[in-house]
Amino acid sequence: MALTLAPLTACSAGSLGSSDDGGEGGEGGTTITWLTGSDQDDQLRAQAVVEAFNEQHPDITVNIEGRPGGGEGDNLVKTRLQTGSMADIFNYNSGSLFQQIAPANNLTPVEDDTAGKVDDAFVPQVSVGEDVYGVPYGNAFGGGVMYNRRVFEQVGVQVPRTWAEFIAVAEQIKAAGIAPVIQTYQDTWTSQLFVLGDFHNVSAAEPNWAEDYTANRAKYAGDPVAIRGFEHLQEVHDKQLLNADFASAGLEDGMRLLADGRGAMYPMLSGNISTLQVVAPEAVEDVGFFALPGDDPATNGLTAWYPDGLYIPKTTEGDKLEAARQLQDFLTTPEGCAALVAEVSPTGPFLAEGCELPEDVPPVTTDVQAYFDQDAQSPALEFLSPVKGPSLEQITVEIGSGIRSAADGAALYDQDVEKQAQQLGLEGW
Repeated sequence: MALTLAPLTACSAGSLGSSDDGGEGGEGGTTITWLTGSDQDDQLRAQAVVEAFNEQHPDITVNIEGRPGGGEGDNLVKTRLQTGSMADIFNYNSGSLFQQIAPANNLTPVEDDTAGKVDDAFVPQVSVGEDVYGVPYGNAFGGGVMYNRRVFEQVGVQVPRTWAEFIAVAEQIKAAGIAPVIQTYQDTWTSQLFVLGDFHNVSAAEPNWAEDYTANRAKYAGDPVAIRGFEHLQEVHDKQLLNADFASAGLEDGMRLLADGRGAMYPMLSGNISTLQVVAPEAVEDVGFFALPGDDPATNGLTAWYPDGLYIPKTTEGDKLEAARQLQDFLTTPEGCAALVAEVSPTGPFLAEGCELPEDVPPVTTDVQAYFDQDAQSPALEFLSPVKGPSLEQITVEIGSGIRSAADGAALYDQDVEKQAQQLGLEGW
């Protein structure tokens, strides 16, 4: 993925189910293996799901197997699919990265009754043609701006719906002696939000941009809409709207600035509410979220990141296939959704019908849910195109630090993506 949530400590994989022998399942039962992430949240979430699943299916044993994150994990998934050694069920990216694992060749379509319970916003992220290959595993989240609601109330400003309003709000906050915009370039990935979080505005103005970009018919440089995210980075720096330590601060520092009101607005993934819950739990109720505004208030909306899909490889057959399908279906039920957030706080809406967020979720999560309720969201670029250059976060740090102009940075990034697109064998490159 282009952006990730804050890393967590890894823990070992385990085995859950009704069997003590780890092989045959319960008497006359079935045992399947589930490949999921090895970090703490992944393991806690999977264990909670299996425990709830076993209440309904005590004859099925699910062994949980961990895999590393990042590129190493991607390569492991692809290798195991190619060699026919994949676990009976596994979760992996949705969107364009899902397309790279050759779903039609490697995966088993979801049964119609189960697919019918998947939210319409998620279906395109796990489909090839008419076939749906996965169910949502986790919550959606957004790329936008986390903001301190107490500061907004104190200064007397409202959530902006256009970029001009954003700058006006920032200037008022600055006049009150508070850092308007938080940036944390020690963690270089956080510098990308102004660009990647702006993609809903690009799509709204140019609906075919992602397709044209993938085919090498569209570029950031020279496109007055697409380049806006780069320009936003330059503008907040040039107008001195940043925290003084933007170059050395990290994610946790940024969350502390936001929590105690020394900073007001932090471009960020809403999923990183989990970081705020760790470093400043007392401030969670003071922090809200809004979509990164564009130039047209009529199309104001959220750039959305979708959860993993839960998939079954074609190598899963017989009783194991039926058991895996039952686990897939369980994740589209209210009981399955509740299990997903039993140990790990939800980051945004569920994408299965009939699943609702608990009442005690943070305001950030509620604010993200509202964009989905209003159908005022669209996919981040990475769910529509596999093209993303490796140097974006370094380029955005340079622009946000005043080292490079937005125009130069956009042009450099257009060059950066070429090698990756060629490695992927995309037409037109």
